[in-house]
Amino acid sequence: MDFALSEEYQMVKDTAAKYADERLKPIAGELDRTHDHPEDVCRELGELGFMGIAVGEEYGGGGMDNLAYVLALSEISRGCASTGVIMSVNNSLYCFPVMKYGTEDQKKKYLTPVAGGASCGCYGLTEAGAGSDPAGMKTTAVLDGDEWVLNGEKKFITNGNVADYAVIAAYTDKAAGYKGISSFVVDLRNTPGFSVGTVEEKMGIRASGTAELVFVDARVPRENLLGEPGQGLRQMLTTLDGGRIGIGSQALGIGRAVLEEAVEYAGEREQFGKPIAAFQAIQWKLADMAVALDAAELLLLRAAWLEDKGRRFEKEAAMAKMFASDAAMSAAIEGVQVLGGYGYCMDYPMERHMRDAKITQIYEGTNEIMRLIIARNLLGKR
Repeated sequence: MDFALSEEYQMVKDTAAKYADERLKPIAGELDRTHDHPEDVCRELGELGFMGIAVGEEYGGGGMDNLAYVLALSEISRGCASTGVIMSVNNSLYCFPVMKYGTEDQKKKYLTPVAGGASCGCYGLTEAGAGSDPAGMKTTAVLDGDEWVLNGEKKFITNGNVADYAVIAAYTDKAAGYKGISSFVVDLRNTPGFSVGTVEEKMGIRASGTAELVFVDARVPRENLLGEPGQGLRQMLTTLDGGRIGIGSQALGIGRAVLEEAVEYAGEREQFGKPIAAFQAIQWKLADMAVALDAAELLLLRAAWLEDKGRRFEKEAAMAKMFASDAAMSAAIEGVQVLGGYGYCMDYPMERHMRDAKITQIYEGTNEIMRLIIARNLLGKR
């Protein structure tokens, strides 16, 4: 067992860290204030190979793997959590299912521009009544000649207001229950009957759009079915497993940003004639953050390694996402405490990190659902 990064992985990490420090950190606060989608940044990340990092170069991707994905995404998220989740969704929730389940024609047409950063992708699963229970969705797709007719509304879709393409889950056979769910690749810019609904005002990750996708008799070509009819739920569950590695990596990056800023502030802020870093109460907070974040990184790298090896990783992805997001939230709370009043003010990034961290405990499956997945894997069918 070797814990050292190879030269290639170290280069990925260093490249992402340099980009985060020089490009993202200086603009992250302004992006948060304006809620602006960082289009130029996404294009630049595509040029670095990060918007489709595990997609083959023949489809415009980085030609790397999921270990590289964890290393790159955690650094990008350290610089800007909003950019991190845009990158995560693009990779895990859009590029992955199209790459794994798409036909050669679908990959060339719908994967290449997104993996290369020229376009943005999203994933439409969640609905008002279907979150933790995806089988509760109401969106339907009915075959009419050479087209599927989609009707329904998707909620809380990351990148939904800016995406050019989407993978959309819908019932093609409601009577079959969850076995009647199918997935479709949808060209959102060229689909009559599609519109963007409400764009949410959020606590955090505010430069990342979260939107409602509305389909009213929206017509999608028959050949845009992803895989076979009825395979949607299986595709969805595998996709979400990878997505949890992405969100865990985002959380890790937020936690790393918190720790860096807390350490720096503790070394500069003086009380009672000495830096507050000299006080055990502060030292313990920093130590606890560091331990939890290192443990989260190891869990994420294990889950990514298993995925790269083609082995089962559902439990490990759930563990990594749950632990990393809890670690990030705990670090952010303590980070605000270390900075005291300044931590609560918008003059410092710390309050933004706290707002950004919370969502990582919720999306890609709440941490309550993660615990259920872990327990189900431990106990088996009983």
